[in-house]
Amino acid sequence: MNTAATRSVVIEREMPHPPEKIWRALTQGSLIKEWLMDNDFRPAVGHEFTFRSKPVPHWDGIIESKVLVVDEANKRLSYTWGSLGLESVVSWTLTPTETGTLVRMEHAGFRAEQVAAYNGAKYGWKNFMSGLEKVVAELE
Repeated sequence: MNTAATRSVVIEREMPHPPEKIWRALTQGSLIKEWLMDNDFRPAVGHEFTFRSKPVPHWDGIIESKVLVVDEANKRLSYTWGSLGLESVVSWTLTPTETGTLVRMEHAGFRAEQVAAYNGAKYGWKNFMSGLEKVVAELE
């Protein structure tokens, strides 16, 4: 992927929870389903999986993905995101802070002509991040 000619959606949010708690919500399929989509995710490099959403006109609701990075220290997670001709990468970075964790999500690889996908991702990830915060807050 030639990232020089692409754009990224980046969202950073500080959450008042330890990285371990957020990591669970990012890597356990049943929790991912609560804030993102139904899935068959496993935190294993090379694992191919799908995110499944309700189909809508012009989209079957399927996102084909593959795990690229799993940092067992609960710091970095990355996977491909393939749908509607978009081949991109979602990367999560968790950085401990004095009051919790800085969560950084970057969805990279939007080509110049993929304006609708880029704008959709900007909108979607804001909602997903709010859902992630809610799920993490409810964890023991």
